[in-house]
Amino acid sequence: MTKKNQKISTEIKEEIINKIKHEGSSVKEAAELYGVSDRAIYDWLGKQAKGTVTLVEYNRLKRENDQLKQLVGEVTLKLSAQEKRG
Repeated sequence: MTKKNQKISTEIKEEIINKIKHEGSSVKEAAELYGVSDRAIYDWLGKQAKGTVTLVEYNRLKRENDQLKQLVGEVTLKLSAQEKRG
């Protein structure tokens, strides 16, 4: 384990997070491999996740976007039909 207050470089933090997110390592494995606490890794992951959209929010926004596209399409068709008549 690292000593308290020992600074971990940004590059090492990114490497650890990459191993967890993209290579399938567990937090426990990464903590043991790099000699840091699993709590520190969870903190890094939490800070990185701030400002990201949840899956529920993403789906809501996607649904809303699809509805807006449909409305724009309907308005465009109506305007096009009016132009042909007028």
